[in-house]
Amino acid sequence: MVTASIDRFQQRILGYDLWLLVAPVMASAIGIVMVYTAGQNSMHYASRQLLFSVLGLVAMAIFASVDYHRLEQVATPTYLTLLFGLVVIMIPGVGSSQLGATRWFAVGPLLIQPSEFAVLGIILAISTYCARRPDGLTWRDLSRVLLMTGIPMGLIFIQPDFGTAAIVFVTLFVMLVGAGVPMRVLLGLALATVLAVTAAFQFHLVKSYQVARITAFLHPNSPDNYNTLHSMTAIGAGGLFGAGIGHGAETTLGFVPSQLTDFIFSAIGEQLGFIGSVAMLVLLGSIAWRVLLIGLAARDVFGRVLCSGIFAFMAFSTFENVGMGLGIMPVAGIPLPFISYGGSAMICFYAACGIALSISRRRGR
Repeated sequence: MVTASIDRFQQRILGYDLWLLVAPVMASAIGIVMVYTAGQNSMHYASRQLLFSVLGLVAMAIFASVDYHRLEQVATPTYLTLLFGLVVIMIPGVGSSQLGATRWFAVGPLLIQPSEFAVLGIILAISTYCARRPDGLTWRDLSRVLLMTGIPMGLIFIQPDFGTAAIVFVTLFVMLVGAGVPMRVLLGLALATVLAVTAAFQFHLVKSYQVARITAFLHPNSPDNYNTLHSMTAIGAGGLFGAGIGHGAETTLGFVPSQLTDFIFSAIGEQLGFIGSVAMLVLLGSIAWRVLLIGLAARDVFGRVLCSGIFAFMAFSTFENVGMGLGIMPVAGIPLPFISYGGSAMICFYAACGIALSISRRRGR
């Protein structure tokens, strides 16, 4: 009764999913505080993270206000543009490299990561393709979908960015579930992917530092596991209630490498403790859950597959990032949605929420 009343209020007064409007802002506000403390109380990182959040809010507002069906009209040019960006970034002297990876365009003081936007572009392109085949995908259709996804995924893999490539695969898998592809076909696809990744390692197509990350994951006491060990130490030191905002030796003294980005969850664990960490996971999980519910309530294939892709994008990013910090997943350089420092990811996650909000507003029409 109460839930039904809330839903009617949302449709009549705002038309949007209220929690999906509020929760991302709450998460990014907490993220700004965590970035400030993880950056040794530097306003440089915190102010830039605030700017990224504002830009993300603008992106969310734009996508939420536009009928999501209009996105079908721009799906192909968006996909081709992002594909072009993934190719151009590999040209020597064009892309910006850090830690052995070429993933960014330098625009003044800002770094733009095309692979983050490529995930959204792939979600939009595959959703559009599936929407135009409401009776289901044939084997020929499925092969085209795999090709459409495989090309950008391969370009992302050779940057190298194994983590984002993994997100693309998981997102595709969930979208195909939303499109009604039989489970036996999906299992065959998963098996083929495992064989392909194994072959990539066997034929040395993977960078040496990526092999070292996998080795470190399988051997926790390896010297290559330095980042994860300090992250686990920070999370463990937080105990039940945490050391408090701005406290905790691992965070304040900068013992955890990449704590602003890949290992931001260690700052949460040390400062907010187990209770705060669980609350943060519930907050992020609720965002993904609301997107999934919106997809289930969508009245067309396009909306359903779009939301399934956005759900997988957010849920797997959260799982992988937190798993890295806890040592239960290999290090893959995946940001924590709305929390990790960085503009490309922040804008993408907000834009994804905006698309889901547009679907929620129009699902009853």
